[in-house]
Amino acid sequence: MSNPVPDENSLEQKVGSLKKVKNSPRTLLNLAMTGIAGACMAITLLPLFAVLSYVTIQGFNRLNLDLFTKLPPPPGLSGGGIANAIIGTLMTVGIASLIAVPFGVLAAVYLSEFSSGEVARWVRFATNVLSGVPSIIAGVFAYGLFVVNMGGFSAIAGGAALAVLMLPTIVRTTDEALQIVPQDIRWASVGVGASNYQTVLQVVLPAAIPAILTGVTLAVARAAGETAPLIFTALNSPFWPAGFDKPTPSLSVLVYNFATVPFKAQKELAWAASLILVLMVLLTSILSRWATRQKVY
Repeated sequence: MSNPVPDENSLEQKVGSLKKVKNSPRTLLNLAMTGIAGACMAITLLPLFAVLSYVTIQGFNRLNLDLFTKLPPPPGLSGGGIANAIIGTLMTVGIASLIAVPFGVLAAVYLSEFSSGEVARWVRFATNVLSGVPSIIAGVFAYGLFVVNMGGFSAIAGGAALAVLMLPTIVRTTDEALQIVPQDIRWASVGVGASNYQTVLQVVLPAAIPAILTGVTLAVARAAGETAPLIFTALNSPFWPAGFDKPTPSLSVLVYNFATVPFKAQKELAWAASLILVLMVLLTSILSRWATRQKVY
C-alpha cells in the first residue's frame, strides 16, 4: 500500500492552530506565572547565597592549623584559634542529641502507631506550641532546673536546653515520616504473623529512616547555632573544656562575644567560627544524605 500524501491545507491548518494555542491567553498566563514563580524562587535563594558567600569570604582567610588546635588569644593579641569552642559545641550538641533523638523518635512512634486520635491531636498541638517557644525561654528553664540545682554552669545544662529546642522538630518530622509509610507494608507484616511492635521496629521505622535523619539534621543545625540558651546554661570559657559539669565554650557564644569587640583579631576569629558552624551543618547534612541514599522500600 502506498503512503497517503499529506494535504498542504491540513498542514497549514495544524500550524495555524498551534500558533493560536501558543498565543492564547491561557498559554501566556501560564508562561507569565511560571516566570513569576521562578523569580520568587531566585529572590528566596538570594539571601542564602549572599550570607554563605559573605561568611565564606570573611572567614576563609583565617582558616589554618592554629584555628583548630589553639585557644583564643587574649583581647588585643593576634593568632590563636577556636579549638576549645569546637570541642565545646560538639559536647553540648552531642548531649542534646542523646536526649532529644530517642525521646523524640519514641514519642513520634507512639503518636503515629499507638495513640488514639484525641490524644495524638493534643500532643501534636503541644509540640507545635513548643516549637514556637523562644530559645531564650528554654535557656531560662534549663538555668532554673540544672544550673541552680547543680550549683554552676555546665555542658549538661547547655545540652538539656538545646534538647528542648530539638524535640519539636524531631517529633514532627518523625511523625510525618511514619505517616507517609504505605499502610500496605504494615498489613503485609501483620499478615505474616508479626506483632504491632515487631512491625514498627523492623518494618515501619527502617522504611522511614531517611526522613527521620533529615529531621534530626534540621534539629542539630538549629541547636548548633543557638546562643541565648548557652549563655544561661553553659556560659563560656576561654580554656579547654574541663568536664561536662563545668562551664563550656561554644562556637555560637564565641561569635557573639568576639563580633562585638573592637579588636581585629577577635573579629577574624568570629568570622572563622561562623564559617566552621556552617561547614559543620553542611557536613552533617551530607552525611545524613549519604547514609540514606538508598531507600528501604
